Amino acid sequence: MKSRQEIKAIAKSAMKDQRSTSILTLLIVGLIVGAGGFVGGLFALIPFLSLLIIYGTLFFIDFPLIVNSSGIFTKIYNKEQASANELFSNFSVNYLRKVGGIAWMMLFTMLWSLLFFVPGIIKGLSYSMTPYILANNPNVTAKQALKLSMRMTNGHKMDLFVMQLSFIGWHMLGILTCGILSLIFVAPYQSTTSAGYYVELRDKAIASGVIDASELSGKLQ
Repeated sequence: MKSRQEIKAIAKSAMKDQRSTSILTLLIVGLIVGAGGFVGGLFALIPFLSLLIIYGTLFFIDFPLIVNSSGIFTKIYNKEQASANELFSNFSVNYLRKVGGIAWMMLFTMLWSLLFFVPGIIKGLSYSMTPYILANNPNVTAKQALKLSMRMTNGHKMDLFVMQLSFIGWHMLGILTCGILSLIFVAPYQSTTSAGYYVELRDKAIASGVIDASELSGKLQ
């Protein structure tokens, strides 16, 4: 498997080649997620309606967008031509599977977090490949995606944690530029790097026999 430095170098180069697509993808997702919270906040005096709007948009709009954006950044890392239009062009494809997969991931992470903060972080890293699996393997079910993610990340959770930590300095610079640097460089770079980890962990898991390629086609034994 490639080292963290190698994955980040590939991600940086690939992201630069499709910078406009990566920025537009994150901008659209960010605006839609923010809009749901903003509209829900307008009805703060009616708590039931406010929560209905916030969680309704989260589950039924934001979750599929998370999966679709993961597919876009996987393409970018692989240096395949991607488009921000893919956020919506296949929005309804395997719709409930996308919603269910991210919902299960969030639920299990939250439940582990109730035990203590550290178990929540560990499980979050363990499930972190789920959106990429859902995006790139349309025949894998929601729960199967979580199980495959756990197997892919087994023995690599510290690598993933260190990778996320390696962007802290960049994010601090982003704050100093009022978020401009984060939008045009840091967030696209980190998103492409995360997709790169999915590609490399998947390939290693297949090569080492941790998972069988047929499992990614949805044919689990």
